[in-house]
Amino acid sequence: MYQYRRRLTREVSFGPISLGGYQPIRVESMTNTHTADVDATVAQCRRLRDAGCEIIRLTVPTEKDADSLRLIRDRLRGEGIDTPLVADIHFSARAAMKAVEFVENIRINPGNYASRPKRSPGEDYTDEEYRAELEYVRGEFLPLVEKARRLGVSMRIGTNHGSLSDRIVSRRGNSPDGMVEAALEFARMAEEAGYHDILFSMKSSNVRVMIQAYRLLVERADSELRYAYPLHLGVTEAGDGDEGRIKSAMGIGALLEDGLGDTIRVSLTEDPVNEVPVGFAIVKKYNDFYLIKGERAHLPLKHLLEADWKGKNSGTDALFAPFSPFSYARRLSSPVELAGIPVGGDAPPAVETALHVPLSDLEGATAEALQRLRPDLGEQAIRSEFVSIPVGSREDLQAFDALLARLGDAAGRVNASTADTGVFTELLKREVAKVRLDIAEEELLPKELVSSLALSGRPAVEFSFIHNAAGIAAPAAVLGMLAQKARSLSVDRVFLSVLSDTGLFATRKLVSECLRLGISLPVVVRFRSTERDRLSVLIQSAVQAGSLFSDGIGDMISLESVLEPADEINLALNILQGARIRMSKTEFISCPGCGRTYFDLEKAAASIKGRMAHLKGLKIGIMGCIVNGPGEMADADFGYVGAGKNRISLYVGRECVEENLPEDEAVERLIGLIRERGRWVDKVEG
Repeated sequence: MYQYRRRLTREVSFGPISLGGYQPIRVESMTNTHTADVDATVAQCRRLRDAGCEIIRLTVPTEKDADSLRLIRDRLRGEGIDTPLVADIHFSARAAMKAVEFVENIRINPGNYASRPKRSPGEDYTDEEYRAELEYVRGEFLPLVEKARRLGVSMRIGTNHGSLSDRIVSRRGNSPDGMVEAALEFARMAEEAGYHDILFSMKSSNVRVMIQAYRLLVERADSELRYAYPLHLGVTEAGDGDEGRIKSAMGIGALLEDGLGDTIRVSLTEDPVNEVPVGFAIVKKYNDFYLIKGERAHLPLKHLLEADWKGKNSGTDALFAPFSPFSYARRLSSPVELAGIPVGGDAPPAVETALHVPLSDLEGATAEALQRLRPDLGEQAIRSEFVSIPVGSREDLQAFDALLARLGDAAGRVNASTADTGVFTELLKREVAKVRLDIAEEELLPKELVSSLALSGRPAVEFSFIHNAAGIAAPAAVLGMLAQKARSLSVDRVFLSVLSDTGLFATRKLVSECLRLGISLPVVVRFRSTERDRLSVLIQSAVQAGSLFSDGIGDMISLESVLEPADEINLALNILQGARIRMSKTEFISCPGCGRTYFDLEKAAASIKGRMAHLKGLKIGIMGCIVNGPGEMADADFGYVGAGKNRISLYVGRECVEENLPEDEAVERLIGLIRERGRWVDKVEG
């Protein structure tokens, strides 16, 4: 929980490369052309190879598509392109048996492979029916296993949250537990047949579900199966633009930080070539660590999950684990009100961003603070609730007071920060929301400092440990001591935070220490990026801050980066929305499309977002086909799903209410459905 160590897995072959073991984390993508269109698919594979893609997946819905797959492979190999190919199979065992001849890896979905017609909703399986269905699946699956073994082809057993079989759902629900059991059933069959060239995936469009499913898989698979098999990571139906990149980085990055993952795919509703640089940006840190540290970057075969999460050790780390890895529960904290805004408790996390312009430029600082706070645009504005302003010296105090005067009523949402204890004491006299004291590792605080808080006026106080050196014990120990002192003086308007490039681990340790001490003060999740590249800022922030919120840790998010104010605020809000803890805009659950999609998915997604992005809190699914669509958008309010060539079906919740609409009518009809259900609001311009 508190350091990076990669789980050591069985190495699995993918033609000219392999993954798992001590191999770097591989980046893959998937074509969205029709596999039957050999020319278009070869051209897209060529572009993916040129972008650096290490593994290319193609959908194979029918035996005819498998025939096309052979032509595609031969063309690519003839051009000297040896990038491993993966056949993506849903439903058809016959297509799988043919496709396995032409690829280096075959992906099957245990939720629908060799599936029978669905039962009526809620219809249970008797024990005998359950066993009979499983034996039927075994009979369909083992011939593929034997053929894959004979041909030297590896296999991904890839569960999707939205496409579990009726049999699994009847016993385990549409849940992480059901996802894991579906995959393990197929893995047990493969192992019994002596086939071990397998890997797993546990994909969901819900970041929290996806993270929990992979962790649960590792916990069970490493104790039940013969080998620790590699993991393919991905957030399915992540969407497009910044939202898709942030959501993907949150889910994938959280697991990579746990040491889990051997290959990844970023699923964007865009040209698949765009997925590749995002994937490499996500894995760069971990592959660099591998290159520098070598074998020391790995654990023994049994991962630390067993010690830290299952509580097999007797230390305090297990006793006071900062979160549950297999289910979501928000950390309980004491509520504090700042400028009329509740923070902590069950309130949605607040957003704070930092002023870039120095106080010496009073005009510029005022303009930027107002741009971030946007007090003139009311509650519907996308804005930062608080702005952090550094006051580095006594000389800055005069300019700071002048800035507060210029901000007027908005000054109440200012958070002042300093590392100077003398300036800190002076700031406590100002009418601001919160005063932050930055504490460096080598500094000792004056004994009188915390005592002075009992006499302070309006501002809340945040103790922020600036963590620059190795080791994570110091921030938790120092902040825990300060929290205890504040409690002894009945000072309860106190926040705690750690500012570090390893903020995920250090903040987990802080929360663990608070649990040990019985302290429930709110925690600010801070991340400061020094990167100049925009994509790197998005990814690092999403991983370090987003992972914490996905595990229920954090009462306020505070970002500092080179991004423009609007981009920085949107980044914070996208992280909170990705963790499903604060819905500030429409949630679009949109798939990347593949050869099963028979309408212009990117165009449709852009049109729907352009018309409906203002519907705060509404969840809309945009799916290329029915394979995973209705399931992955199970918690969506409305759905737009491909039903054939230029044909669309519309859903309200899980119910299909309009079938086979012409594509050019579907968006307007979707808006009509939203209006009819009383969920539409007109867009406010400006």
